[in-house]
Amino acid sequence: MSEFLAELIGTMILIIFGGGVVGGVVLKKSKAEGAGWVVISIGWGLAVAMGVYAVGNVSGAHINPAVTIGFASIGEFPWAKVPMYVSAQLIGAFIGAVIVFFQYLPHWKETEDKGAKLAVFSTDPAVKSTPSNLVSEIIGTFVLIMGLLFIGANQFTEGLNPAIVGLLIIAIGMSLGGTTGYAINPARDLGPRIAHAVLPIIGKGDSDWGYALIPVIGPIIGGVYGAVFYNAIFVGEITLLFWIMSVVIAVILGVALTAELKKHNGPIKSTNNSSEKEAV
Repeated sequence: MSEFLAELIGTMILIIFGGGVVGGVVLKKSKAEGAGWVVISIGWGLAVAMGVYAVGNVSGAHINPAVTIGFASIGEFPWAKVPMYVSAQLIGAFIGAVIVFFQYLPHWKETEDKGAKLAVFSTDPAVKSTPSNLVSEIIGTFVLIMGLLFIGANQFTEGLNPAIVGLLIIAIGMSLGGTTGYAINPARDLGPRIAHAVLPIIGKGDSDWGYALIPVIGPIIGGVYGAVFYNAIFVGEITLLFWIMSVVIAVILGVALTAELKKHNGPIKSTNNSSEKEAV
């Protein structure tokens, strides 16, 4: 099997199980309807584990552009292969989403909530706030890459690593996923979102393209920073990219905090009129 096909199949498996568990929980008349966030988090963790078990020995099972780009940024993966890996991941995610669509074919008509239908394919924030949503995706992916590098630095019983990675995904979902649905993977969100846009889903709404850049840009930033941060702190290889990314992260955090404080405090009201009345 080629590395391209391996990444395609691994990502397809990821979406079949991951998108599938969301469909089971949110679509009407599914026997898993209403099972909740814990079930979704476990389902995604198992989805990642199965994808890694399937193709890990062929391609390394990145099944995530943020992982591929993050590893390339610290020399753990050749940049020349990045376009091929990312293309395979996007195609695999799209195909996986199409399979999920057919799995729940009668349930689209039974479900009136357009947002629930979109949730089967892509993420959306619990509270829409672009800077803060970006921060959530950065943090989630930062933790993912750091966790993968931690796992890789330890010796486990042969064949156990994918299960440990799955537990990492469950932990991220339960601890950090409640804000944006933790895409932490540009292919996981973009491929299925494209599928949502083109598939004949009964009663679907728009694909929320206004939000679509957040689960793409955020994971890439978080993935690169997670990799260079690990190398700087745990390996002692402090590069220019580490300092550049540190500044970028600091600016994004500052913008997000400022935006939320402005919302909380509201506009400053002028006291000129009342002062004039008191003077009269």
